[in-house]
Amino acid sequence: MVAALIPRPEDGRQFLVQQRLPGGSRALLWEFPGGKVEAGETDEAALARECREELDVELAVGRRLWEGQHSYPDLTVELVLFLARIVSGEPRPLGAHTLAFHTPAQMQSLPFCEADLPLLDDLVAGRLGALD
Repeated sequence: MVAALIPRPEDGRQFLVQQRLPGGSRALLWEFPGGKVEAGETDEAALARECREELDVELAVGRRLWEGQHSYPDLTVELVLFLARIVSGEPRPLGAHTLAFHTPAQMQSLPFCEADLPLLDDLVAGRLGALD
């Protein structure tokens, strides 16, 4: 799985997060935008495709910031986070219930998917390095 850390263009202290759709696995929990890597795809290409399909935006995918693994009862997620920026389009929740820009501190009050919690902790603690 790949995910994007997308700063808000007018305020680089806020980042785009999405709330999962109701009715599915981990319904209504929050996560960073992204998705599955298909066979033959690079992580960067998968992230650009997922954000095009689910957010209706074109991304410039930057450097890898973080990676981790989490086991749920139904699957194991290997998550890789990339710094990214929107180069065209306005994010729309095509594959999510809701989208929002929040600071890392604000994100701590949202119910996030368990796989994203260590990532969120590192983001809040400033352990991801420079984000510009």
